[in-house]
Amino acid sequence: MTNKVMSPPFGKLLGVSLGPGDPGLITRRAWEVLHSDVHWAYPVRRRRGESYALGIVQRAGLVIPENSSPLLFPMTHDVEKLGFYWLEAAQTVLSVLKSGRDVAFLVEGDASTYSTFGHLARTLKALDASVGIEIIAGVPSFHAAAARLQEPLVDVDDMLAIVPAGYGIAMLDRLLVDFDTLILLKVKPILNDIIDFLAQKNLLVHSCFIEKSGAPEERIVRDVGSLKGEKVNYLSLLIVKNPDRLRGEIARGCRKVTRVEAS
Repeated sequence: MTNKVMSPPFGKLLGVSLGPGDPGLITRRAWEVLHSDVHWAYPVRRRRGESYALGIVQRAGLVIPENSSPLLFPMTHDVEKLGFYWLEAAQTVLSVLKSGRDVAFLVEGDASTYSTFGHLARTLKALDASVGIEIIAGVPSFHAAAARLQEPLVDVDDMLAIVPAGYGIAMLDRLLVDFDTLILLKVKPILNDIIDFLAQKNLLVHSCFIEKSGAPEERIVRDVGSLKGEKVNYLSLLIVKNPDRLRGEIARGCRKVTRVEAS
């Protein structure tokens, strides 16, 4: 009679959201995971490069465990290249999970919001659909930014839009018809065009720029027009208030929307 060798149970992939930069915004659940016997993985933009997410936990006083895995997610729009690196990262994670250890993937902001974690999780599921995945919610950059500004993003029945600015100026013009506050993420590539647009709409005075919210390098600029021609960091956003949006009447707690065409 031969003894059957039992393979270790599969580990689980955890998306550990860390908030946008201030280690004080790490949740209790994320803190517990970081102190448990998990294998750390974290994104880098270039090989042997620094990791913004890893920097957050280092500022919290945590020591990087041995044999942690930097996973390369380069800044490119080349779908073929991205697919290659997503697969490489997923294979690295899968090899650890097969050993029975959980993998904590460190994410700045929130893992469910414009995060590399989504690409990693989908690719990993494509390799092995049985892999368990858990997302630990975190503080998104725009919530942290609003807190730093000490201003509400929306109030009562205001409408809020959260969009990557890269969709273009025509999209912003349409959004102003229906939304009271715009959160514009990833503004770096078209910041000059956005500034011109906001000036045309008389919205510069109602806008604020926040870069690396909560990090030691955080920068808040209320005079958004002064950024014209300046090179800003990728981790930056704009909060734009739209106080003159035309609204409908309130009926039984719901607003009857009056639609107008964007000018």
